[in-house]
Amino acid sequence: MQTLLDEARTLCRLRALCWTLTRRETAARYAGTALGAAWAYAQPLLTVAAYYLVFDVVFAMRLGEGAPTRAVGTYLIAGMLPWMAFADALARAMASLVDAGPILQKNALPPMLFPARAVLASAVVFAPLLALLLLAYAPLHGFAPALLAYPLLVLLQVLLCALWGAALAILAAALRDTMQVVAFALSLGVFLSPVLFPAHLFPAGWAWALWLNPMTAWVGAYQTILLQGAWPAPAAWVGMAVWLALGALLLNLLLRRSRDQLTDWL
Repeated sequence: MQTLLDEARTLCRLRALCWTLTRRETAARYAGTALGAAWAYAQPLLTVAAYYLVFDVVFAMRLGEGAPTRAVGTYLIAGMLPWMAFADALARAMASLVDAGPILQKNALPPMLFPARAVLASAVVFAPLLALLLLAYAPLHGFAPALLAYPLLVLLQVLLCALWGAALAILAAALRDTMQVVAFALSLGVFLSPVLFPAHLFPAGWAWALWLNPMTAWVGAYQTILLQGAWPAPAAWVGMAVWLALGALLLNLLLRRSRDQLTDWL
């Protein structure tokens, strides 16, 4: 893991530059618009509002027995917003090296600076939204002590996106088809998780397949905290640890193997 640790130390030294690039990317993305960066928050907020309005207010749909909550919209929001944050960060990070190719070919900058910038730019948008989600759900359980685990979940999710986003960015630089495959996997992955339906509704013989999705552990933990006011189950923490460890090992391997070729691939 020495290669990964060296990259982490480099990014730590360049944290001021990374933050400057993050602010510039966020500003440039919405340059020339009247509302500016406010557009970044519009899509997730409108999606959340639509779930609540359609499922809880208009149709008043309810989940069956065994679900962590009866209100469908309330259930969907608790899992969908974290999933949207994950998908956005992963997609941005995966394309970051390819987009930064001309810069890296002319400047001796650490390549991992760009996946890190992409994940931070996504976190700037979704971290406040996830904080609002916590404030909205906390009164349901009288601000239960389990809510203290929520910030840790968010930080671990950012770390997950940073590790796997950087790994996918290297793979995308070597083989552009990676972006198409991952985009398809993200569109399909929301169905292979407890985001749209409680995990107990998944066929028992195929329940193991849910754990092939890295966000299954996180989504389940978010739902346990927000909908039940309880601490996440040990299985959720184990699942998170496994996916973080796999991401770290894969990224360390890719960093070693691509050190002398990455700029050429771009």
